[in-house]
Amino acid sequence: MITETRHYITFKLGDELFAIDVAQVREVLEVAQITKVPTAPAYMRGVVNVRGQSTAVVDLRRRFGLPPAGDTVHTRIIVLELTLDGEDTVIGAIADSVHEVIEFDPSNINPPPRIAMRWRSELIQGMGKRGDDFVIILDAGAVFSSDEIALAEEAAGLEVVSRQPVSQ
Repeated sequence: MITETRHYITFKLGDELFAIDVAQVREVLEVAQITKVPTAPAYMRGVVNVRGQSTAVVDLRRRFGLPPAGDTVHTRIIVLELTLDGEDTVIGAIADSVHEVIEFDPSNINPPPRIAMRWRSELIQGMGKRGDDFVIILDAGAVFSSDEIALAEEAAGLEVVSRQPVSQ
């Protein structure tokens, strides 16, 4: 449950508008050369060089079961810093487009519906209201669960490269 006003970066997958807490976003990049990893899960596009560090890149369309789409001039990689199982993890997420940073007050966020929802409710923190529109606020920790990311990083040979101990 979201209990305080926060800023979120918004992005699109198809016609749906999503948001992730901006505190988890390191940077947004244009799609660069992505090196494919043959043994990686289908939703992992490959690895990309982010400031000299190999970083696993997840295709959010595939992660959510959407049909693949070709990259366009609007396609972006959102580089996220997440703490999974007590370890800082850097991962890239491909979105169709990135839009803006918006602020949501908890009074403008509803819990995700339990039924008749296209997206799995355990991946969603809430539904932000913006005028007559809704923004799906993702739970990045659930979307990028540590087990799945570890599997992807292991397949890419990145376990040591992209995981760093959390500073105390």
